Amino acid sequence: MAAELIQVQVCYATALREYFREVAVPVGTTIEQAIARSGVLDDIPGIDLATQPVGLYGKKKALDTVLRKGDRIEIYRPLVADPKESRRKRADKKAVKA
Repeated sequence: MAAELIQVQVCYATALREYFREVAVPVGTTIEQAIARSGVLDDIPGIDLATQPVGLYGKKKALDTVLRKGDRIEIYRPLVADPKESRRKRADKKAVKA
């Protein structure tokens, strides 16, 4: 008897490219297994799951999280700018204008 399959999406974006692939995986598949099955690790060199966080719909999750039908897996890139510093600069800019 064949295992039941569910559809999930794997997403990754760089400054120059977006990667979005739908993948059919067996029920009980983890985030890490679905990422490997999607081919993103072959298509985009440099993704390191040991250091880059992953998540579902904007919420960080562990690689061993079991997927549900329709989940969207996101592989996050390191931040280029410190969010606190960016907010500080915007606040300073607003203060100068006022």
